[in-house]
Amino acid sequence: MKNRIKVILVDDHAVVRAGFRLLLATAPDIEVIAEAERGEQACQLYLEQKPDVMVLDLSMPGIGGLESIRRICNRDSNARILVFSVHDEMVYVDRAMNAGAKGYITKNSAPGILVEAIQKIAEGEIYIEQGLMKNMSVQNSEAEYKTIIDTLSAREFDVFLLLAKGLTAHKIADELCLGYKTVANYGTQIRSKLKVSTVAELAHIAMILGVMKK
Repeated sequence: MKNRIKVILVDDHAVVRAGFRLLLATAPDIEVIAEAERGEQACQLYLEQKPDVMVLDLSMPGIGGLESIRRICNRDSNARILVFSVHDEMVYVDRAMNAGAKGYITKNSAPGILVEAIQKIAEGEIYIEQGLMKNMSVQNSEAEYKTIIDTLSAREFDVFLLLAKGLTAHKIADELCLGYKTVANYGTQIRSKLKVSTVAELAHIAMILGVMKK
């Protein structure tokens, strides 16, 4: 039997966390190992517990969700954080993905979405709730995106994947042993070819093409 997915829940409302815990208890492959009610506590727990996935709200007292994501991802570039928020505006999705989150769903989503998102992210995929995608500017079909992706050089494709995962140009430069300006130029070319401007849109395309698994 494969190992259960270890999850930390982060939300400042105890009732909400209790609801999450009850829902996740129905999934035999998921185990909630800890809870936090504010960002500072979440950062500390992440370092101590090393969860497979952290489920985190954006609106919390203290440093808040976005700063928590940044701090955790700066410590661990492989951190898998799923945002579970009341906000369904694309500006929040993109800011969360830019900060390093690997997924975004809303609290209005169907109960099974939380389980599915955790499972997908634990497998190394990106997950953005389907209903949020209608607000994105991405308009091409899967076949059209595949055609464009096929024209990317090997290096451009590497940069595309890392951008879609939310890594900054500086982190990508370090990982691929390239200059920052080179990575920035690649990023500009990739966005231009795909006719997008945000990390969330790049992540959406990567999801459509099924190329986000590690």
